[in-house]
Amino acid sequence: MKCYPIFLIHLFLTITFLIPLQAQQDPATAKAVPVFENGMAQIVDGFNDPESWLRHDLWVETEFDTDGDGELDRMHVAVTRPPQTETEGLKLPVVYATSPYYAGTAGNIDGLFWDVEHEIGATPKNRVHPEVERKGERPIISNSEIQNWVPRGFIVVHSSSPGTGLSQGSPTVGGDNESLAPKAVIDWLNGRAPGYTSATGNEKVEAYWSTGKVGMTGTSYNGTLPLAAATTGVDGLEAIIPIAPNTSYYHYYRSNGLIRSPGGYLGEDIDVLYDFIHSGDESKREYNNATVRDKEMLEGMDRITGDYNEFWAGRDYLNDMEPMKAALLMSHGFNDWNVMPEHSFRIYKAAKEKGIPAQIFYHQEGHGGPPPMEMMNKWFTRYLHGVENGVENDPKSWIVRENDQRNDPTPYPDYPHPDATPVTYHLQAGAPASGKLVTEKQNSQKKETLVDDYNYDGATHAKAEDSKHRLLYLTDVLIEDLHISGTPEVSIRLASNRSAANLSVWLVSLPWNEGEGSKITDNIITRGWADPQNHSSLTEGEPLNPGEFYTVNFELNPDDQIIPKGQQIGLMIFSSDKEFTLWPEPGTELTVDLDETTLTLPVVN
Repeated sequence: MKCYPIFLIHLFLTITFLIPLQAQQDPATAKAVPVFENGMAQIVDGFNDPESWLRHDLWVETEFDTDGDGELDRMHVAVTRPPQTETEGLKLPVVYATSPYYAGTAGNIDGLFWDVEHEIGATPKNRVHPEVERKGERPIISNSEIQNWVPRGFIVVHSSSPGTGLSQGSPTVGGDNESLAPKAVIDWLNGRAPGYTSATGNEKVEAYWSTGKVGMTGTSYNGTLPLAAATTGVDGLEAIIPIAPNTSYYHYYRSNGLIRSPGGYLGEDIDVLYDFIHSGDESKREYNNATVRDKEMLEGMDRITGDYNEFWAGRDYLNDMEPMKAALLMSHGFNDWNVMPEHSFRIYKAAKEKGIPAQIFYHQEGHGGPPPMEMMNKWFTRYLHGVENGVENDPKSWIVRENDQRNDPTPYPDYPHPDATPVTYHLQAGAPASGKLVTEKQNSQKKETLVDDYNYDGATHAKAEDSKHRLLYLTDVLIEDLHISGTPEVSIRLASNRSAANLSVWLVSLPWNEGEGSKITDNIITRGWADPQNHSSLTEGEPLNPGEFYTVNFELNPDDQIIPKGQQIGLMIFSSDKEFTLWPEPGTELTVDLDETTLTLPVVN
């Protein structure tokens, strides 16, 4: 038996375990196969030639008919895969993205949005219904995700949502068909649903190059649809990475009973989004409009009261999570005032409670923003390629701190931070300037009144030294940094001189940062809105009795922020929020009972 020096044995073992198994092939016979290092799929030369990629499209048959033609709707699907899946019989997992936007949206939005200048509870003016012209050429639906994943040993699949592009059916904006459409594509990738070479023909297409393991990702609406697919519990969907997803259309268009627009889109509502994306077959639009937009939506969305009802419950994915099993990596920005950060947290929390592998990535910016590529790569490598990289044992929460780059998040055991504890603040009078936030309750404080005027926006309110249009209460100047992690809550006891009123709350950091490069979000910690008419029920609001006091309890949006020493935390209470709410005639008075109003902050240590 031949003996070797011990140092040579160590060297051999080191080299063996450092080089990926797939790279230890005879160069003369080596084929392009996925390669993994440090738990991540690596770019492989044989997969990294766009000229050699195979690109083709097809139609997958679903289990629904939403355009009323008596035939099951078919979804338009496009595939991009390395040539080895054809020439060498290589099977690979799939990264799948689906969207209602790929084929274009309404170009002219003049009159598309609802008019917000009217009294609360009044019937708004009619609006414009545009026609959307489909864009794009076959076989390419989209080029997103391809450069990231095909060179790393994945196949990329795109599809257009129902009633958009060359997909049949009707948009429903959160209806069941938007969950079942991607489910059908995943079923096709696993050989359980038929695919065809045309929208109406019978020539079938098989996904013989698919391992059947699928991961989904996307941003905004495109991030909502991976969650929608996951709630079906479809076999083969192993992991999803939703980025800034809308997880409840009620939470997107309403807040605690209040009609509230998403930031940047004043007057948008669910039927507006329907019109904006409806790029499908023109011959089906009359039927789709009559059955979906003009019946289901207009009857269910209730732009008069803003109450929660069955229509909205059916478009809340939190209610559909029982079958979900796909591993979840969630991503969101704490300053996203379009799809607000509550959307991600509510699903992440529920996924953890179900025992689903889950991580959450939060940054300090606005709408969109994926996790670092390394995080996404490890997630898909673990759950699609089956590489035991231990990602499920990594920290559950990754927060990009205030002055850090998005690709450099700080890991935490979980979100909210496990050391966060609730601290309750009470109000001391000071209007029309500012009162105080204190941790010791002092009874017999007087009541203070604000006068609504939508002409002043929230930033103007916060920067004003004094104003009759808002109430502002400040902590002492912080003598050390204060770390907030979790969901602040307010309990406000108030009376109105009218039967209905907007209620808006901002939590701000003052003094206002007016320096070069500063943004409004530098000073907004979080925000929230509510309809006092829904003080006792989200499903049945009731007109306010003028002068009568009611207690309104609600959560602000979740946050994780370190407020630097030298700042003051301010609770700002006002009525109409110019960028988000309806614009009623100025003059409504809200009177706040300071003794019975509190702010609760989740403070770390």
